[in-house]
Amino acid sequence: MTGFSRREALLGGAAIATLAACGQTPSDAAATVPTGPVAAKAVPPAGWESGLTIAARIASGETTSLAETEKAIARAKAVNGDLNAIATDSFDQALRDAAVPAPGTFSGVPTFMKDLVGWKGTQSMWGSRAFVGNISQEDSPFAAAWRKGGVVSLGKSTTPEMGLISSTEPLVTGPTRNPWDLSRIPGGSSGGAAALVAARVVPFAHASDGGGSIRIPASTCGVFGLKPSRARLDKRDAANAPPVDISVNHAVTITVQDSIELFRVAETNDGTYAPLGDISTLNRPLRIGFAPDSISGTRVSPETTAALEDVAQLCRDLGHEVIDFKVPLDGKEFTDKFLLYWAAGAAEFAQQASAYSGKPIGPDIVEPWTLGLAAMFQARQSEMEDTIAYLKAFEAVYDDWFSDMDVLLTPVTGSPAVPIGEQAPDGDFDAVMESVLNFAAFTAPMNVAGAASMSVPLSWSSGGLPIGSMFSAKRGEDGLLFELAMQLEMTRPWIARTPPVSAL
Repeated sequence: MTGFSRREALLGGAAIATLAACGQTPSDAAATVPTGPVAAKAVPPAGWESGLTIAARIASGETTSLAETEKAIARAKAVNGDLNAIATDSFDQALRDAAVPAPGTFSGVPTFMKDLVGWKGTQSMWGSRAFVGNISQEDSPFAAAWRKGGVVSLGKSTTPEMGLISSTEPLVTGPTRNPWDLSRIPGGSSGGAAALVAARVVPFAHASDGGGSIRIPASTCGVFGLKPSRARLDKRDAANAPPVDISVNHAVTITVQDSIELFRVAETNDGTYAPLGDISTLNRPLRIGFAPDSISGTRVSPETTAALEDVAQLCRDLGHEVIDFKVPLDGKEFTDKFLLYWAAGAAEFAQQASAYSGKPIGPDIVEPWTLGLAAMFQARQSEMEDTIAYLKAFEAVYDDWFSDMDVLLTPVTGSPAVPIGEQAPDGDFDAVMESVLNFAAFTAPMNVAGAASMSVPLSWSSGGLPIGSMFSAKRGEDGLLFELAMQLEMTRPWIARTPPVSAL
């Protein structure tokens, strides 16, 4: 089997090199913010470099891909016993690839691919016991873009089964832990990727987002994560596209500039969107809608609310107009429709797992959480036509929110990272569902709308847990979010903040 995805389940440059060689990225060198607080100096922790810096040093001959890959492998081995963030290592293959790295923006830079995409010659389990031993015979389309960009894959980062939950505790590999607090989840579904980046094993890692799976782990692990607009980086033809295409691929990173250049590496440039173009620090005021409350009435922790209020004030200090905004949406109806659509994907994945393994659908090959979602779909599949129509119409509803604002500011999650076990896939289904709905209450609308959205690591709880802030815009406004992210990165840099479990 060479490839499978949640989408299929739903079917039923020179200047950069110069700056990086000096230890500075364009993000560091950008113009001063227009107004407000003086930007703090961003000083990376000793021994850490961005992906662009590593690439520039390789290109100049100062180091080699082989040397950088060996160092990254050593870092991975040093912390993975605590984090359990690697689903499958491919260290030997990585060393062979590093000997003669492919040319590209990130030529020779070590990273990890998420265990939801195929990387030729590497095991692809999709976080599931049913696919143990499945070796990808080719790269998935998005992985191929990264390979063309020159990266060296050290292996697969952990993910929950088929990315179906907001924690990364798959039964096939066991729970992945948050480097800020090993008793807490790293989020999901790109939990392994975010944990490895936060722990400074690699400067960036592949991630994907079908309902919050880039932004949620970016928030809980204190890294940067932007969910691209639909079809901006990975476009399917009509025959392979699901009824509502909610899932996208990109990355979690430490620096905004690495995220920007990875975005360029994977852009489709097929005419649907104008190319990203030059990105510089935002130099104009925005009108930012501030909506700290959950659309569905779920709980938001006091620390999350306080963090978002502080970030709203930071935006005001930077000269932006921040307006209170009440999302005009029946959140319970939206959540119910989205969950049913999500459950349809779980049901199809269960069938795929059965077909591949040759075993009947059941708890020995598919996790209880997946089975519970599949049962939900089976009980309500007669509602799917109306559900799909509702979700297809939602992009226009979402766009209307922006008639009088540029960007929407909300929490990413309802609380900082919850304890390991609270969202375990073999826990009581109803209890796990309650936790998921409270925790992951903000991110899905942007997936349905195909909109650009990002988690920016601007806050930490009193207990030292990261709290991301989610800034979202209309579909196609990825560049605007990157510019805002660069401004925020300059003003309140996070690059020097490392977790207790760190490879440095």
